[in-house]
Amino acid sequence: MAKNTRGGRPIRSSITRATPESVHVHGLDLTELLGKVNLGDFAFLELFKRLPDERESVLINAMLVSLVEHGVTPSVIAARMTIMGAPESLQGAVAAGLLGLGNTFVGTIEGAARVCQQELPGGGRHGVTPQDRLGDDEITALAAKIVDEHKAAGKPLAGIGHPVHKPVDPRAQRLFAVAAELGFDGSGPRLMTAISAVASERSGKILPVNVTGAIGALSATLGIPWNVARGLGVMARAVGLVGHLLEESENPIAGTIWSETEEEAVKP
Repeated sequence: MAKNTRGGRPIRSSITRATPESVHVHGLDLTELLGKVNLGDFAFLELFKRLPDERESVLINAMLVSLVEHGVTPSVIAARMTIMGAPESLQGAVAAGLLGLGNTFVGTIEGAARVCQQELPGGGRHGVTPQDRLGDDEITALAAKIVDEHKAAGKPLAGIGHPVHKPVDPRAQRLFAVAAELGFDGSGPRLMTAISAVASERSGKILPVNVTGAIGALSATLGIPWNVARGLGVMARAVGLVGHLLEESENPIAGTIWSETEEEAVKP
């Protein structure tokens, strides 16, 4: 007999309960939510065990929408190439694209959220009392410390810099503006903006806060734990990848990518 390593504790999940007549998610009847709750709000429910208020709803949906489409990125290419080889496996192609969401692409949400949650009073969450909020000089000093620590450790700054969007990433700017318009605390956005300024000055390069940096900061604002914050990118990009796979079925480019890459790769 297998040894009980759970100390007698039952195997339970508090997320959902299903009966022949109903499905409940965190205590809410799913059938009553259908037609009333959008996907972003439901994602919030899964994370926080409650539906968002009106302001939280607007912000988390804006964060998710900003990540759905990024063009023909490495993750999109991976998905398109996979569906070419396995046309019967849409889910496999989506998974192939999602597997590339790491510390270079999209997963930088996690790094930015971690910095904000570990360095700011109250973890950068909305609702920090005014006396606990850092002043401008304190934010700048904190940003300089973070930049110095990352440089000394040889680590890249998550959420900073973009190959196309310069001097600012318009998506990041808009997300910060939306959060401000809704009245959310601006500690996370202020810190990421200060890190961008310090890093740009010291490197002599234009290093704006990018969209994943903005989402990381706002994940901290909403109180999404940093170790699942990149999950927002997974949720959003899955939608975008399905769109690209539909386009691939209608207007395939994977074969061209393959043949042209092979031709270039074997040139003498």
